[in-house]
Amino acid sequence: MTQPKKEKTPAEILELAAETTRLAGEEVASTSAVSLWPRRIKSFVMRAGRTTSGQQKALDELGPQFLLPFSKEPIQWREAFANLPPKYILEIGFGMGETTAHIAKIRPDDNFLAIEVHEPGVGALLKRIGEESIHNIRIIRHDAVEVIEYMLGDASLDGFHLFFPDPWHKKKHNKRRLVQPGFIEKILPKLKSGAYIHMATDWEEYAYQMLEVLSQNPQIKNTSTKLERLEDGREVLGFATRPAYRPITKFENRGLKLGHGVWDLMFVKL
Repeated sequence: MTQPKKEKTPAEILELAAETTRLAGEEVASTSAVSLWPRRIKSFVMRAGRTTSGQQKALDELGPQFLLPFSKEPIQWREAFANLPPKYILEIGFGMGETTAHIAKIRPDDNFLAIEVHEPGVGALLKRIGEESIHNIRIIRHDAVEVIEYMLGDASLDGFHLFFPDPWHKKKHNKRRLVQPGFIEKILPKLKSGAYIHMATDWEEYAYQMLEVLSQNPQIKNTSTKLERLEDGREVLGFATRPAYRPITKFENRGLKLGHGVWDLMFVKL
């Protein structure tokens, strides 16, 4: 007698779909990063990756002190940063944390709220925090758009860093880029008057998109004195010289040696 075919559980279906995608040679995105509402801004796509034993040790031992849980309530800044000087910089997508740790160490009077969803990256930054005795970083492992929406009060930030975000280089994927007018409208109310925005990318076409999106917003001004011509023929103030606090990473240095460009943008809220 033929046995009835067993229905697959949702977990088994997701596992099979991920395996099929992997075999097709594509990067696998976590289901937690797949939006059921396509028009909603999403700050990340979860990448596959393995957490090392050192990173896991840092997560276990330093996580309770330096990781902040996501909440739909505003951050109590002084409590979160143990009453360190009240100057707060937001960074979205710090990768493995090399740049974040460097900047925090040379700017001890600034506090850095760093957002990343990739567990190995969070573990790597926590490991650096422990090894280099850094005290002015706190990390949230959650979608940055929701953190901005729920956890950041208006006029609470002194600066915003976005370094080398995913360029989504295929034209059909450009709409997934984080730097869009809608995202800028979300972040601007959280910045104090006089607060700065610092972005950097090694993807030229994305650099010009960033420049156009930022330049069209009347609430901020470009600090650069150089002129650049946009695709539509307009001339606007252009790209900034890399500030001394942003280090050149090993990956970036390899690209520069191969002749690849890097573009920094610096704007200030009026």
